[in-house]
Amino acid sequence: MTDGRGLPSAIAVDALLSIPYRSCEGLKGGLGVLEPRTGVTVSNHNSVQELYDRVTPLTPLTAKTALSNEDIMRYSRQLLVPQLAVQGQLNLSKTSVLVVGCGGLGCPLALYLAAAGIGRLGLLDYDEVELNNLHRQVLHGEENQGQAKALSAAQALKRLNSTVECIPYHLQLSPQNALQLIQQYPATTPPPPFFVAGKPLVSASALRLEGQLTVYNYHGGPCYRCLYPVPPPPETVTNCSDGGVLGVVPGIMGCVQALEVLKIASGQRTSCSQKLLMFDAQDAKFRSIKLRPKKADCAVCGEEPSVTQLVDYETFCGSAASDKCRRLNLLSRDQRITVQEYKSILDKAEPHLLLDVRPLVEVDICRLPFSLNIPLSCLEERKLEDVQLLKSILKSANVCLLCPVYVICKLGNDSQKAVQVMEKMSGSEVDAVTVKDICGGLMAWAKTIDSTFPQY
Repeated sequence: MTDGRGLPSAIAVDALLSIPYRSCEGLKGGLGVLEPRTGVTVSNHNSVQELYDRVTPLTPLTAKTALSNEDIMRYSRQLLVPQLAVQGQLNLSKTSVLVVGCGGLGCPLALYLAAAGIGRLGLLDYDEVELNNLHRQVLHGEENQGQAKALSAAQALKRLNSTVECIPYHLQLSPQNALQLIQQYPATTPPPPFFVAGKPLVSASALRLEGQLTVYNYHGGPCYRCLYPVPPPPETVTNCSDGGVLGVVPGIMGCVQALEVLKIASGQRTSCSQKLLMFDAQDAKFRSIKLRPKKADCAVCGEEPSVTQLVDYETFCGSAASDKCRRLNLLSRDQRITVQEYKSILDKAEPHLLLDVRPLVEVDICRLPFSLNIPLSCLEERKLEDVQLLKSILKSANVCLLCPVYVICKLGNDSQKAVQVMEKMSGSEVDAVTVKDICGGLMAWAKTIDSTFPQY
């Protein structure tokens, strides 16, 4: 399972696929072939690569009884590894893996699975390639901007290894399609022990300079719900769009995902079941934490499960299963103004204070020159120096007592929180003041008012 959000989509996948089908990297089975989207075909290695958006039955992979001379040459260096050898390579060739998300984690994961000779790769992603993806999503190039990520990834993988079957589909995993998709995985003969309870889920995440990985549903280990029965408050969930990530970090975690998938698929045991592997890129350190075992009373995989049908997981988690920046609605309409309205205020030279509540690292990227920067975290913590600065500016000769304060951030989320904080401070910690949020923030300003303003 690979995405920028981590928890909401992982909880959804675990609940969806544990009844009784569990997989995000689904091993040793099949996938779902999808009906082609009208007109979306790309020629690749003298064949046509189609992009699909509906699930239909898939023919099982044909198991190889021996490696060809070409196979031996291509995989010769890993065939020399005793833990893999010929039988392990044959096992890889009859394995199908579903990769959910062709982004920062899914790209290196799929790249190394294809290079190693996995038989079939299902590539699921609802998104299109954007310029801000390219520093970490290494299967995509500048020429792929605007193209479906699943199709872009499939093309790159086929260029690397044309013997791997790649099935790209442009949709989001949801309660409406999950079981139909995952139920296309036929059991292997003979079925390995961990398929009695469900398929393993190789899950990873990355944010800023940190990464995490574990394997769920493996050899009697816990499922996601065993460890996280209740989702966190949605406002505490950060993604790469909000928090940032150094591109090499998801690259490293995606490679570790590929390693664990290959170990399981080739017939070895994963070393990350019932463990949380944590990576600190700042100090270049890995450490692992032992996780609690499978819960007998788990709502999904327990002895008497209470989750017996699919639900609306976005409602359950209070957040969209997406790595796109979320849009909060914390204020009433009269507490907000549009960027067009703010531009009119500037044009009329109406007295006011523009408060930018982004962190300093974002202000260094771009800012409006007439704004005052006090990060939201400093307002929330009521840091003395920042409160005193705000008070002094509100009392300055250039700002009249009753002039409004307009609050801006990147997208209009933190600015709403700042308005709520300022309203509590107004009349007590600072002079009474009217505070309003600018809808959509600086990115709305760049898209609507000033096309030369940087977007990030």
